Order: sequence, then structure tokens, then C-alpha cells
Amino acid sequence: MNYNFDQIINRENTDSVKWNFNKECFGAEDVLPMWVADMDFAAPQPVIEALIRRVKHGIYGYSRGSEGHYDSLITWMEKRHNWRIEKEWITFCPGVVPALHWLVKAFTNPGDRVVVQEPVYHPFFRVIKNNGCEILNNPLQLAGEQYVMDLADLERQLDTRVKLFFLCNPHNPVGRVWDKEELMALGKICLKNNIIIVADEIHSDIIFPGYKHIPLAALSAELAQNTVVCTSPSKTFNLAGLQISNIIIANPVLRRKFRSILELNQIHSPNTFAITAQEAAYSQGEEWLEQLLGYLEDNLKCLSEFIAREIPRIKLIKPQGTYLAWLDCRDLRLEPAALKEFLLNRARVALNDGSVFGQSGNGFERINIACPRALLLQGLRRIKNACQELF
Repeated sequence: MNYNFDQIINRENTDSVKWNFNKECFGAEDVLPMWVADMDFAAPQPVIEALIRRVKHGIYGYSRGSEGHYDSLITWMEKRHNWRIEKEWITFCPGVVPALHWLVKAFTNPGDRVVVQEPVYHPFFRVIKNNGCEILNNPLQLAGEQYVMDLADLERQLDTRVKLFFLCNPHNPVGRVWDKEELMALGKICLKNNIIIVADEIHSDIIFPGYKHIPLAALSAELAQNTVVCTSPSKTFNLAGLQISNIIIANPVLRRKFRSILELNQIHSPNTFAITAQEAAYSQGEEWLEQLLGYLEDNLKCLSEFIAREIPRIKLIKPQGTYLAWLDCRDLRLEPAALKEFLLNRARVALNDGSVFGQSGNGFERINIACPRALLLQGLRRIKNACQELF
């Protein structure tokens, strides 16, 4: 089946955070939303058909994942990422961000420290602080055209209060797909210092040619026992509104601690439609994903060429994975608040302000390219025209 990713689907009046709440989020109705990480594409047809069948059944009682639900995920991880997982390692959670909250609660005490690598997905900060823990920032370094880890800085900062490391792989927002050597070096430091690694790998299926996602827990038996991997079909297949994630923990002690916290918080049954959609996506959605990846690659090329040709004051940090791109806008010479105001009120485009990803995000913006190319070009032209007025 050929999918038409150029089709513009009207998302008005669908309670879409991205499209229906511009006034509440940005103070204006007429901005083009290119911020929150969901896609403007319909889900794979087999997922839609599976959901329709489930809706037509008419009874939506309490649910649990079937063998097919688990088998589809196990098969997917082995086929796409060469990682063999076991059914008992998998725990349902209603999203990766809630899982991060409960993982901090399970493995830390108030006053403990959790490592993040700014600029990074901003809910990391919130779940750490909400649990009474401290943030230890090991900032990424922009070396030429890509970001790298500064593991020497990490080792200098570590102390006995550090209990967790939040790894984002692929990294949101800078788009790095960490390679084996980087992951092994990080893993070695964490093993040496008894630091549990929580790997947010939600974007792991969105990888551009020339790069390969490596699940951290797949690298060695030791790392498997020291790592919690957070996954979900939500980014891959545009299912975020169905509220499902899979938290994969090989270590039975860590798994019991996590599940006990979920039990205390009465987290039990997954959404009936979420488990239906996940099984259909992982078992029948690969053709759609391959076509999506080709379209996103062309969108990235379009973005790169347009910026280089039409908006040279903005520099693209070219992503290796995710459908999010990190734009270096520092040459516009605007303070963070002024940059945000400029894009909203002059360009009429809603991006993610880089400062929300940490102080090292000041002067940067995150743009979502998972949309029909006509919308991408519309947004880029708006930015270009505003920049021409600025200079």
C-alpha cells in the first residue's frame, strides 16, 4: 500500500493540543504550529482498521495485553534493533513521562541527584524536581556540526548522591543517535559508580540513513542489569493520544521496585484501544514506517536546503534521528524572550523555544518536520520573510 504523506488532514475540532489550543498556548490563533512532537500524518491503515473493529464490538471494559500484544513488541525489538527481550521484562505504563516520574520515585530518595544532559527534553527536569531530587547537569558540547557527550565533566561532578542517569537516545532535541563507543563509555562510568541508567528510547524507530539505534541494554549483560529502557509506539506510529508505553527492565530487583510503585499508584489496566493499536502497529505497520522514513528524509533535505539558501543566519544541527530538528538562531542576535516573540508575532510560527530544554538551549529553537511538505515550506517561508524584515 502506498501512503500519501503529502495529504493535509484538517485537525481542527479534534481536541488536538497542537492545532486547537494556539490561543491558550501562544496567545494567538493564527500561528502555524510546528512544536509539539506529534505528526500530522494518519496512522498506518492496519492500525485504523484494527481500532474500527474494536470500536464496533461495542464493549470497552477493563483490558490486559494479550500474548499477541507482547509478541508483537518482542518481535519488533528483535527485528528492528537486534535486541531479544523477554515478556516478563515488559511493564505497561500510560506514557514515558509518567514512567520517568515513577522510576525516580522507585530508585531515589529526596535529596538524591539525577544526571541529565542539557539541552534535553524538558519534562526530565520536572519529574526530578517533583520527587525532591536535584538535577546534575552534564551538558552536551556542540563540536562543529554535532553534539557530543562530555564524559570527563560527568566524572568530575559525580558523588555518592547520584543515583540515576537520564539518557535520551535518540536525543531530543539535538537529534544525536549515540554510537556504540559513546554508550559503552557512559555505561562503564555508571556501572563503576552504581548509577542506574534510565534510557528514554521513545524515538528509536525514527533513524535517518547512515545511523543505527543501539538499545543501551543490548550492549552487555552487565548493562542490561543496570538499565531501564523506556519505549512506546507513540512517536513511531503517531499514537501519542492513546497513552501507552512499555518499560523494559531485565533486572528482576529493579523491576519489582518499579512495579511496586505502580501498584501504590493504582496503575493497572492499559487503555483498551491502546493495546489494540500497539499490536496492529508492531505486527503490520512496518511498511508504513519505511515509507514515512523516506518522506521524513526528504523533508529534512528540504529543510536543510531551504535554510542554507534562504535563511543563512539560521544554522541547522542536522538530526541523525527523530523528526525534530534543532535550529541555531544565535546569529539573529536576539535574546531568548525576544527570539520567542519574534517567531510568534513576526513569523507567526510556533516552535519549541530552546530555553525550555535548559540554559544551553538559549538561542536555539526546535522544529517538528513530521508534517506534509507544503506545511513545512509554509512555515519556513514565514520565518524567511520575518528575517528579511529583521535585517
